[in-house]
Amino acid sequence: MFSKEEIVKSVPQKGFFGHPKGLLTLFFTEFWERFSYYGMRAILILYMYYELHDGGLGLDRGTANSIMALYGSLIYMSGIIGGWFADRIWGTRKTVFFGGILIMIGHIALSFPGGLPALLISMAFIIIGTGLLKSNVSTIVGDMYAEGDNRRDSGFSIFYMGINSGAFISPLIIGWVGERYNFHLGFAIAAVGMFIGLVVYYFTQKKFLGLAGIEVPNPLKPEEKKKTLRNVVVAILAILIIGVILYSTGNLTMAIFSLIITTLGVLIPTIFFIVMYRSPKTTADEKSRVLAYIPLFIAAVMFWAIQEQGSTILATYADTRTDLTIGSFEIPVSWFQSLNPLFIIVFAPIFAWVWLKLGSRQPSTPKKFAISLFFAGASFLVMIIPASMSGGTELVSPWWLVLSFFLVVVGELLLSPVGLSATTKLAPAAFAAQTMALWFLTSAAAQAINAQLVRIYEAVTEITYFGTLGGISIVLGLILLILTPIISRAMRGVN
Repeated sequence: MFSKEEIVKSVPQKGFFGHPKGLLTLFFTEFWERFSYYGMRAILILYMYYELHDGGLGLDRGTANSIMALYGSLIYMSGIIGGWFADRIWGTRKTVFFGGILIMIGHIALSFPGGLPALLISMAFIIIGTGLLKSNVSTIVGDMYAEGDNRRDSGFSIFYMGINSGAFISPLIIGWVGERYNFHLGFAIAAVGMFIGLVVYYFTQKKFLGLAGIEVPNPLKPEEKKKTLRNVVVAILAILIIGVILYSTGNLTMAIFSLIITTLGVLIPTIFFIVMYRSPKTTADEKSRVLAYIPLFIAAVMFWAIQEQGSTILATYADTRTDLTIGSFEIPVSWFQSLNPLFIIVFAPIFAWVWLKLGSRQPSTPKKFAISLFFAGASFLVMIIPASMSGGTELVSPWWLVLSFFLVVVGELLLSPVGLSATTKLAPAAFAAQTMALWFLTSAAAQAINAQLVRIYEAVTEITYFGTLGGISIVLGLILLILTPIISRAMRGVN
């Protein structure tokens, strides 16, 4: 096993805005992966509920929103698979590459007009591929920095800006092509984006990443391989049997499926925390940090439950409740999906500079999380204003959506890059990649919960929906702020 010091020394430490050169490789890998994913996602909701004669699948909006939420949840749940493969079989570097290949295949499947079957096949490949790639790229970023390196939070902010650069450009290109010309052509462009990302990663990793991500932290022992294979086969058979039973009895409905995923979204992280805490490989200090991580996890779930509705509730709001005409020009619905990454691109460097300037004087991680919940809550509370002014029926100004996206982005910059950084510092050594997968389970749990919330949106007024969720976020932020001293002590020296 290589020591942390050996890994850090193997990576060129200067060369990308004062950060390790490997950040360049990972920046552009994630740029193209997010280009493909967010470009696809920007038109996917429209593709699902637009009528057949408009090139869509003709699903009702409620079902389309539920599918989007479940899709997002499963994508982030699959990070468990990626973390396990990285920790026990391939290491993070190989796992990232194989994940990118599966994602590209998924986009290719969606680029053909195969109807609902092609959509489901595409989703399966992208779900597994994203699980293999996403959490492991972030783990490699953490590997490049020495313990106590004050550049870490700044580095994650820059990395996060790379993610959002791809996410900003893709709806403008893929969204325009998909809405104005053909959805499948847009999906094909997403496949090309992932291919470019794979090329960048493959040809620069050896030179810029050094030893980062090469080793398998907790490899399977020979006697464990048969047991693992048996458990996997049993799990797959159990899922198939349950699926067949539900289908044959007529109970395999969207409502039942979404309830199952919602339950898993809550149950899987709970099991993860228990396993890590009880493991003999987890030291006393690491056990304390695992406990400190729990309230941060809950806060992140609340935040993402609001943020992720930008691609579901707010996307359909843009399509059905917003005046999109500017003179003779009509704003494509998908372009609103570029607002979130646009604001991040603008403000991420400012946040990175602030954290670097403050150094050890910056707010603690729990305080940043608490403030992020205030902004998330405010992003929904402002939507009460157009709802009350329009009576819930008249078209409203697009500037309300712009304001909502802006407020949630401020919160995101306080939570997401900081959460990635904190995860790499709080993770038990034996569960490094799997803990990063646990961080992405915050989004999985949030979207699993959203699969139920989107139904409530159809049944209550906009004022009730936005006001209730916004209020809950702010109350939770206040509770976290009160608990900050206790959480900080439990983090055992990690800020």
